[in-house]
Amino acid sequence: MSEHKGSMNRVYGWLLLLPAMVFLTAFTYYPMVSTFFVSLFSDGTATRPSVFVGLENYQFLLEDDIFWKVLVNNLWYAAGTIPTSIAIALMMAIWVNNRLPARGLVRMAYFTPTVLPMIAVANIWLFFYTPEIGLFDQIGSVFGFPSQNWLGDPELVLGSIIVMTVWKEAGFFMIFYLAALQSLSPELEEAAHLEGASRWYIFRRITFPLLMPTTLFVTINAVINSVKMVDHLFILTKGGPDNASSLLLYYIFEVAFSFLDEAYASALTVVLLVVLAIVAVGQFTLMDKRIHYR
Repeated sequence: MSEHKGSMNRVYGWLLLLPAMVFLTAFTYYPMVSTFFVSLFSDGTATRPSVFVGLENYQFLLEDDIFWKVLVNNLWYAAGTIPTSIAIALMMAIWVNNRLPARGLVRMAYFTPTVLPMIAVANIWLFFYTPEIGLFDQIGSVFGFPSQNWLGDPELVLGSIIVMTVWKEAGFFMIFYLAALQSLSPELEEAAHLEGASRWYIFRRITFPLLMPTTLFVTINAVINSVKMVDHLFILTKGGPDNASSLLLYYIFEVAFSFLDEAYASALTVVLLVVLAIVAVGQFTLMDKRIHYR
């Protein structure tokens, strides 16, 4: 009887996993394998069918100056958005978790950019960055600063995109930190205060270590967001000027849908997936030892 019950439980467990396995296979694993397969062939046309070329697309990738420029752009973009948005989100969460007047209004103000559609955000910041008539130039003119072409200057455009991204993402990450802070036992902080610990010591030794599971989750999301930017670039810069604001996923979009080179776009996608896999493994390897699960 017990053996029959155990086998039924195993069948029941596999049936529960089946929908997730079907969707993962259909929409994650199969597209990944298919993309790698396509990257090994040339791009076919109506008059010239695709042929097997092996690693030729990857060799062309190594010689593609635009790819390397876009990759460097993406590294700078990630370096500018990930730590900044996480740090600001944590500070905002600590601030709104305290007993301050109009706490609900402040939380709503911080979270509002997150719920705005990406296209709406891009158009709002397009107005901010417009030379001479934009909000930033209008404010700068009051203090005597000259007009700046924020989205047309190769030296300024990537930084402008980073500022907009941090503005949108910090409120989203704040929600996770706020939920984590509210789940912490207040007795821990009270005991530390009784021992004479400072607020900074409590945060460094108690609060932040207990927030590490949330930090890992937020960091993974921030890394994913740093390589999936397409919508804002399409509205604001289209990767210009001279690819100064083009990022890896936007370049893949251009190659696939503007240049209609499916094979090379597949090779770029495989490289992107490999980079993300390496980063994910590094995150779990480096941060797992610092995580304290309750």
